[in-house]
Amino acid sequence: MTLTQQIITISMVILATVITRFLPFIVFPSGKETPKFIKYLGKVLPAAVFGLLVVYCLKNVTIIGGSHGIPELIAIVCIVAIHLWKRQMLLSIATGTVVYMLLVQFVF
Repeated sequence: MTLTQQIITISMVILATVITRFLPFIVFPSGKETPKFIKYLGKVLPAAVFGLLVVYCLKNVTIIGGSHGIPELIAIVCIVAIHLWKRQMLLSIATGTVVYMLLVQFVF
């Protein structure tokens, strides 16, 4: 990339970042009531995103080949158990990731 192209690229990234940071405050000012649709999206989208991530992570798991999905199943059980015990999402995700990586690297 030339210097001009680099400057344009960096400028566009900065502009996009600034717009995405300030746009919600402009569209939904603090003095106005937040629309019900936006509140609804705030409640349902986190669960939908995690559901999408689970499907994406498990889409290539085959029960009939390789490790038969056992490391994935063990990691999922660990994630659910830790989350039910501690109720901390990041701890659950980190624990599941570590368990899965250890199983794949050293057991399966």
